[in-house]
Amino acid sequence: MSNMLLMSEQPTGVVESLQKAGLEVRADAGTLGMYASDASLYRIPPLAVVRPRHVDEVAAALAVARDTGVPVTSRGAGTSVAGNAVGRGIVLDFSRHLNRVLDVDPAARTAVVEPGTVHAVLQKAAMAHGVRFGPDPSTHPRCTIGGMIGNNACGSRSLAYGRTSDNVAGLELLTAAGERVTTGYDDRGAAYAHGAESVIAGLRDVVGARLATARTEFDRFGRQVSGYAVQHLLPERFDLTRALVGSEGTLAVITQATVRLVVDAPVRVVVVLGFPDIIAAGQAAPAVVAHGPTSCEGLDSRLLDVLRARRGADAVPSLPRGGAWLFVELAGEHPDEVVARARKLAADGSADALVVTEPAAQARLWRIREDGAGLAGRAPSDKPAWPGWEDAAVPPEKLGAYLARFDELVSSYGMTSAPFGHFGDGCMHVRLDYPLDQPGGTAVLREFLTDAAKLVGEFGGSLSGEHGDGRARSELLPHMYSADAIALFAGIKHAFDPANLLNPGVLVDPDPVDADVRPAGRFGVPHLAMAYPHDGGDLGQAVHRCTGVGKCRADNSAAGGVMCPSYLATREEKDSTRGRARVLQEVVRGELSWSHPSVHDAMDLCLSCKGCASDCPTGIDMATYKSEVLHQTYRGRLRPRAHYTLGRLPFWARLAGWTPRLANAAVRLPVLGAVALWLAGVDRRRSVPAFARRPFRRTFRPAAAEGRTPVVLFADSFSDAFAPEVADATVRVLRAAGYEPRLPSGSVCCGLTWITTGQLDSAKKILSRTVAALAADARAGVPIVGVEPSCLAVLRSDVHELLPGDPDAALVAGSVHTLAELLAKTPGWSPPDLSDVEVVAQPHCHHHAVLGWKADADLLAAAGARVRRLAGCCGLAGNFGVERGHYEVSVAVAEHDLLPALDAAPDAVVLADGFSCRTQVADLRDRTAVHLAQLLDR
Repeated sequence: MSNMLLMSEQPTGVVESLQKAGLEVRADAGTLGMYASDASLYRIPPLAVVRPRHVDEVAAALAVARDTGVPVTSRGAGTSVAGNAVGRGIVLDFSRHLNRVLDVDPAARTAVVEPGTVHAVLQKAAMAHGVRFGPDPSTHPRCTIGGMIGNNACGSRSLAYGRTSDNVAGLELLTAAGERVTTGYDDRGAAYAHGAESVIAGLRDVVGARLATARTEFDRFGRQVSGYAVQHLLPERFDLTRALVGSEGTLAVITQATVRLVVDAPVRVVVVLGFPDIIAAGQAAPAVVAHGPTSCEGLDSRLLDVLRARRGADAVPSLPRGGAWLFVELAGEHPDEVVARARKLAADGSADALVVTEPAAQARLWRIREDGAGLAGRAPSDKPAWPGWEDAAVPPEKLGAYLARFDELVSSYGMTSAPFGHFGDGCMHVRLDYPLDQPGGTAVLREFLTDAAKLVGEFGGSLSGEHGDGRARSELLPHMYSADAIALFAGIKHAFDPANLLNPGVLVDPDPVDADVRPAGRFGVPHLAMAYPHDGGDLGQAVHRCTGVGKCRADNSAAGGVMCPSYLATREEKDSTRGRARVLQEVVRGELSWSHPSVHDAMDLCLSCKGCASDCPTGIDMATYKSEVLHQTYRGRLRPRAHYTLGRLPFWARLAGWTPRLANAAVRLPVLGAVALWLAGVDRRRSVPAFARRPFRRTFRPAAAEGRTPVVLFADSFSDAFAPEVADATVRVLRAAGYEPRLPSGSVCCGLTWITTGQLDSAKKILSRTVAALAADARAGVPIVGVEPSCLAVLRSDVHELLPGDPDAALVAGSVHTLAELLAKTPGWSPPDLSDVEVVAQPHCHHHAVLGWKADADLLAAAGARVRRLAGCCGLAGNFGVERGHYEVSVAVAEHDLLPALDAAPDAVVLADGFSCRTQVADLRDRTAVHLAQLLDR
């Protein structure tokens, strides 16, 4: 169903009624496409998205829902893997405005939060007082507390802190009828609930009629999360707070929560245990738990193979021998005692073991585990892997046997998997390569899920261990519970929500597990300009790499990441990598055209930084997709002015090189300059770099070889026309290291500005000429070293998309080096002494994402420099920050990491290899930044 049809068939006046109520409403095609999916398999376009600013607006939205009979779905970060955060009616997005920490009471060890509060935001506020919220799911940088309450999330340290239901001290909520309810505990610890007395009376009657079922089928082991938490509604322990946790938004709408806080033990040690396979790791988990760890996490080698394939061999630290591992954390008050426990655990196990005490090394291990859900989005078969059977749990003592049977089941369907999870609790996470792109793929999905549900029921387990049942598993609950228990769920739902307005299709009267499957069918787009070599050339598969885990909505700078600078600046879903991917999924489905305003609105603030290409665990490359969008939209049509000017800047720079004084005057004279900037599509608040009086290519003179090793210097257009001093410094450094640089024959260009503006036909021609000019040297084994990271990244990466199958292109891509990479493998070369230098380093985004900055970091460390490496994007990003309409976002991006670091170190040397990064530093702080070559050429 198209969005146009959807909007025409909506109940009369829903959007208008929401608008009349003064609510912030979004009902455009792009927003509906973005909110049609979460991190699950499902796509259900809503009628409208409401972003409430206070509790009264939540009540107003519910009133409209009652009047029109339209259902309501609560949504936080949209990271639900079970389809809990999508619905056919009104979606309430709490993450945009109702996202504050209202109070932290370290004495009482409680905090009061709004439902859209991100877990990491709560942690930052709490840890300032020496306390923290205990549950810590892997999505903690972006998941919301309301979502955690909805699913009864647990996280990796549930052995120490329990589930979310163990850490909630009270709730404020609204029923579908609009009644306000407050729950909590009095001074004696007794549970109370105020408001909605008829609802509470109905609950008591429903449970009282089925007491035997309520007492025997629930709370059998720690990770039994599926269904409603009926055990908390027993008459002898009636506790509405805990009963509502895990109800997946089907019973009430949470508007505020009081959560309990804990004090972390000051000492942590991680023990890594290696096992022959994942089955052995599962079998060993109960014995490991006997040592009292705070965490016991399992990982399969198949998951680490995916990580190595995505990010290289160095992405995985050295681990004990084995095909699977347990990451075990021990905590305590005294280092000697904790280390002794760790060594005893290592010695008691029959596996190889590694004891890790250094916090940075521990963080690197946990980062692998946290990225598990995203990494598992590519199966060991290198096919897309999907959620659906995502987090089943069994009693821990049965985990090993369950894993063995599960592996057999997966193999019987011809599929592959890479299990991981909370093995100390008996909970396994997995993504599977269902054949959803094939005819009958959804039938295979249904058959497998049914068999998997039967298997977990056989082991006395739970279909869900922490993510909720949602649309993925609710229909399968009869394989786990009796008919009487299913009827009990229906009675609880009816007591709260007799009109079935809240998240219908979940838990009670569920939707079929194979209905509304988002990636079902092969969605391709003909006549693409770029190849998608990691996805068989299929843009549909490429954009469906986005599984919705939402890492792009997190602040990734703490881990040295770049993604997603535009979202961090605006906090709008449309400006996240996920939001853009969802809109493009609508394009490949045929719901939206390339030129649709919603598509271009989503793409407009993409900086083409490629941060997602390295930081997104699923490997989304939004810069490439944006180029495709612009190409498809403007091919054979009139383009925006900036495409003809900034998008062809190297061409204009070569022309200006013949009369640089005249070119500089043209943009600096008051009237003429203003007109020139307007014609160029440049924001007038930007300063325009001056053209060099003498371009580098005209001043370069080759020297006698004198036994030096030849190297080709790829002097890009920016270094040639604007910063020849950088290219000159590169030449001197290379000669001092024993190389003799030479320039390629003829004028070469990587075509980057054509690529970023979607002028891909021209970009291919330009890049073909450049590859032809470099191929002979590449065949002869002559290294090609670049000055500008973004241009070098094109030669190493984009060349495969634009010139697929060209053997010379592949040869050139394998021959290019950054300056640091070349120097690192130069025999006998050592860096100058920089021990007296403090450096603030801003790696170019493409350097980080495509080339890698490790060689630079190692070089600076060897030189003795004191380096603070910045994360995030500088905000200029080539032509992005110069174009009209982007200035505010460009500055906001710079204010996230770059500008605070510059202000904190006014006397430091600013290191920025990227021309755009140096320009941004000069523009916003009037400081001169230097290239690595200039730093080495002191």
